[in-house]
Amino acid sequence: METAAVERTPLVTVAACNLDQWALDFDGNLERVLRSIREAKAMGSRYRLGPELELCGYGCEDHFLEHDTFLHCDQSLAALLSVSST
Repeated sequence: METAAVERTPLVTVAACNLDQWALDFDGNLERVLRSIREAKAMGSRYRLGPELELCGYGCEDHFLEHDTFLHCDQSLAALLSVSST
C-alpha cells in the first residue's frame, strides 16, 4: 500500500457586506466601502464581498443613462484600488 503526502489548503475567511449605500453618493459610498474593507481585514478576512451597485448605490434609475454616472463610478473604483489597505 502506498501512502501519498496530502497537502492541506488553509481555509479562507470571507466577509460578506451589505452596506447602507445611497444613490449617487459616490464619496459617502466609497468611504463606507473602505471602512468595511478595514473592518473585514481586522476580523481576519482575506476576501470581502459586496453588492454589485455599492459604489453608485441602488435607485439610480434614469441616472444610469447619463455618462457622468459611469464616470463617477470609474473614479470611485480607481480611488478604491489606489488605497493601500485594499
